[in-house]
Amino acid sequence: MRVLFDTNVVLDVLLERHPFSETAAAIFSGVEKGEIVGFLCATTITTIYYLVSKAFNRNKADECIKKLLSLFEIAAVNRVVLETARNLNFKDFEDAVIYASAIHSGCNCIVTRNAKDFSRTEIPVFSPEEFLKILEIKKELDK
Repeated sequence: MRVLFDTNVVLDVLLERHPFSETAAAIFSGVEKGEIVGFLCATTITTIYYLVSKAFNRNKADECIKKLLSLFEIAAVNRVVLETARNLNFKDFEDAVIYASAIHSGCNCIVTRNAKDFSRTEIPVFSPEEFLKILEIKKELDK
């Protein structure tokens, strides 16, 4: 399963934003174990670097980016993705870019805490809690 993680879910883990960080970390564990293929939009990487460097420092931001690049595939943002995003008529262009990058990367779903921002989508959008339940069911079925 190819899963794109929205920026907010990644920040929940990196900034230890409670009560969201525990569920997000459990899902990240599925990426670490190879149970799912995790994707991040290229713009997520730049946003995370900026926010983590502001919250902590540049060394911490560098460490976070290194870890993310070792765990996740990167969903490209190129002209096709940007043109797709522009034509989606999302309220928020950043969300449209994330969605378009998921589509063009062949992702099966998106995990976000802001599902309402992805209301007009062709692929499923799950909250971290919903997706964690899906992973647990998948593990049971694989036994």
